[in-house]
Amino acid sequence: MTTLIAPTIQPNITLIVVVAVLIASGTMLLLDRSLVRILLGLLLVGNGVSVLYVVVAGEAGRPPFVGAADPNEMSDPLPQAMVLTAIVISLATMGFLLALSYRLWQLAGTDDVPDDAEDARILSMASANEPSATYDPDVAPTTTSDESARESSP
Repeated sequence: MTTLIAPTIQPNITLIVVVAVLIASGTMLLLDRSLVRILLGLLLVGNGVSVLYVVVAGEAGRPPFVGAADPNEMSDPLPQAMVLTAIVISLATMGFLLALSYRLWQLAGTDDVPDDAEDARILSMASANEPSATYDPDVAPTTTSDESARESSP
């Protein structure tokens, strides 16, 4: 009977730097308001995560289904399956964002995400401490936080 010994993983420093650059630049692009830049940012982050899976997989080995005598010589098939899944998910996300940016271009003539007018109105009302038009002081609140606030107040 052979004993399974966990192999020590020596990651390639070049791949680690590539992962860091891809994820960092993708994150910077995700923080922009342009949908095309958000799309490119998601693409870079997705590719960075896929390369990270390859780095985590460790050293390449024999295929696991051929029947190697020593299990330590086999490669792990799970990271490869995870990379394929990540590719499919990023492809679906790219398709959705492309459709969204095309529709925004048709409606507004730009790919910049506009400010939400309702959100700005609620923010101005909150800063002025005004209640909304739907607020009715005669209706009893039903949330637990309101009930606990009334019980704790003197």
